[in-house]
Amino acid sequence: MVENTKYNINDELSNLSDGPYIFIQKNKLIEKTILNGKVLSKVLATDTYDTIYSPEKSNFNKVRKIAALSDIHGQYDLVIQILKNNKIIDKNLNWNFGKGHLVIVGDVFDRGDKVNEVLWLIYKLELQAKNKGGRVHFLLGNHEYMVLQKDLRYLSDKYKLSSILLNLDYDELYNHKTILGRWLRSKSTIIKINNSVFTHGGVSEEFIINNGVNLEKINVMMRKHINRTKQEMRGTGLYDMYYGKKSLVWYRDYFKKYGEDLTDADISKILMLLNSDHIIVGHCSNQEVVQLYNNKIFGVDSSIKKGKYGEVLIIKNKRFFRGTLNGKLIKLNKY
Repeated sequence: MVENTKYNINDELSNLSDGPYIFIQKNKLIEKTILNGKVLSKVLATDTYDTIYSPEKSNFNKVRKIAALSDIHGQYDLVIQILKNNKIIDKNLNWNFGKGHLVIVGDVFDRGDKVNEVLWLIYKLELQAKNKGGRVHFLLGNHEYMVLQKDLRYLSDKYKLSSILLNLDYDELYNHKTILGRWLRSKSTIIKINNSVFTHGGVSEEFIINNGVNLEKINVMMRKHINRTKQEMRGTGLYDMYYGKKSLVWYRDYFKKYGEDLTDADISKILMLLNSDHIIVGHCSNQEVVQLYNNKIFGVDSSIKKGKYGEVLIIKNKRFFRGTLNGKLIKLNKY
């Protein structure tokens, strides 16, 4: 429970609005919203939201168009611009990508102050996409795991205040007794669409040696221990799986400025083990969507977290494009 710190009704608190957060109680749902510093609660019908979320499969084939971006970090307004201008959503923020697949490659949480808005947008688009024959895949990144496993050091000040007003630790707003918490716990960490693997940090050879290449089994394992804290996992092999430098969500070595100087042969070996031609990752910030190792690796962390600019990777007919903020497509060539 958050320490009951007393705050005067100052400008910062009285202007605070946040939510909704939907809590699951016996035979009812409770919606809590903060409006101008006041917590408003109402009871919802039990069928307003699903309360059981089953994991999707980890492999998808014959997908004709794919969009991918990552590291949104609460920058709702900017990501709306990117998705609208690239015709993934329409002017009313509804799904506009037909049978295409949109992949959020991790890190919606932390830093920014519109995390909850982004989560509800993804939640809505996921349902709409399925109805149109498409898919939205929200993969868990290191910041999702950090929040769900009670590592809250990157929270914005807004969410610290929200936690105090709601009298709950921030991670409790997304625990298994909430709608978004259950939904998040159904998500994957790594998927394969056509001949491309998607995961937040990357796939290291060491990770493959320790955990294999069966994506379904890996996702089951990642979900299995999602409620264990970082402290609980210290000194166990699980700690390296979730927090190690070679893990799916923390790996950085594809990018020379962050990690080891991998060779093209190193990357080709990883891809061979994965039976894949490409790996699409976030986690490592660049100014735009980038390709490395002759289009084998694509980085889709285009620094959306700064709130000024961002891009989306568009894959159509086996061709790769940068989808810029204004919606212009720029082909990514091999170098």
